[in-house]
Amino acid sequence: MKRRVLILFGGRSAEHEISLLSARNVFMALDRTRFEPVLVGIDKQGRWRIEPERTLLEATGDPRLVAMKGAGAELNVPVRPAEKAIEAAPAQIFASEDVVFPVLHGTYGEDGTVQGLLELADVAYVGAGHLGSAVGMDKDVTKRLLAHAGIPVVPWRVCTAAELKHDPDGVMARVAALGFPLFVKPANAGSSVGVTKVKSLEALLPALRTAFTFDRKLLAEAAVDAREIECAVLGNDHPEASIPGEIVVSHKDGFYSYDAKYVDPTGATWKIPADISPETAERVRHLSIETFKALELSGMSRVDFFLDRRNGALYVNEVNTIPGFTAISMYPKMWEASGLNGTELVSRLIDLAIERRAERRALKTDR
Repeated sequence: MKRRVLILFGGRSAEHEISLLSARNVFMALDRTRFEPVLVGIDKQGRWRIEPERTLLEATGDPRLVAMKGAGAELNVPVRPAEKAIEAAPAQIFASEDVVFPVLHGTYGEDGTVQGLLELADVAYVGAGHLGSAVGMDKDVTKRLLAHAGIPVVPWRVCTAAELKHDPDGVMARVAALGFPLFVKPANAGSSVGVTKVKSLEALLPALRTAFTFDRKLLAEAAVDAREIECAVLGNDHPEASIPGEIVVSHKDGFYSYDAKYVDPTGATWKIPADISPETAERVRHLSIETFKALELSGMSRVDFFLDRRNGALYVNEVNTIPGFTAISMYPKMWEASGLNGTELVSRLIDLAIERRAERRALKTDR
């Protein structure tokens, strides 16, 4: 009997459309000899619906042209153990042995919220748990934990919307102390949404205000003249790292922006494997696994690095606990280059989710 896999996509996030592009490729890679797909979309108002296959089959190309169909029945989302949740509602969502594959990028999906719901429902799900997801989503907390673990990160400053409102001069001075150019980004967002490269003091305040439209906390980082190296991690207690890859940006934004990633077809290219020394590649792989462990991650993660062009220093930039699976996404490409094709990768991620749920179920919850 085939196991149902609920591919969960969309969501209340600025990365809603990217999620659909990623979900399409997960759907296409699913091994139909083992798994039965169920497509569940979350619209921008947070409503869960069964979506027709054509929603994902048509999700290609420019993300601005991608949308959910919204034609399916609205679902009753339970917050009780799955084996007790089959009593029945007309549009019940989880069954006891289902696996959920969240392909939800950004807030209300990658940040531990959905993972907490699935934990309550006792459902197996792909990717990091609620703690690792929340930590990995918050760039400030990520950097603090990595720095504490001795993993190199770029100098940064943090400020909140409340701080900017009550002490704008103090915030501006604190951020400007990093020097220019610098990057301003929402603390909790992905796909380079809300990110601005700031080249002068005059451009700083507009950049702060842009970031604050996406989050109440932002991060300012010193700009490094660096190459962008990425590495994919897969596993639970014994994670493995892929061959590293490199992003080469040619877009006018001057960094790997949203438009460079998803809108401009010539905005960036990639090299897999990255053109780096064997010693650097091994250090990237080692730091990727150490980052994965330090942040309490599981299942999958993509770890992004800066490789300083001047001195070869390596810095962890950020992690993605639900990395992209779009046609241009590095996570599946790096695993393919490492010998694991798309179907094998998706199957392995589902098996890891089942393994982790079995371990949770074996724990005692009473005395």
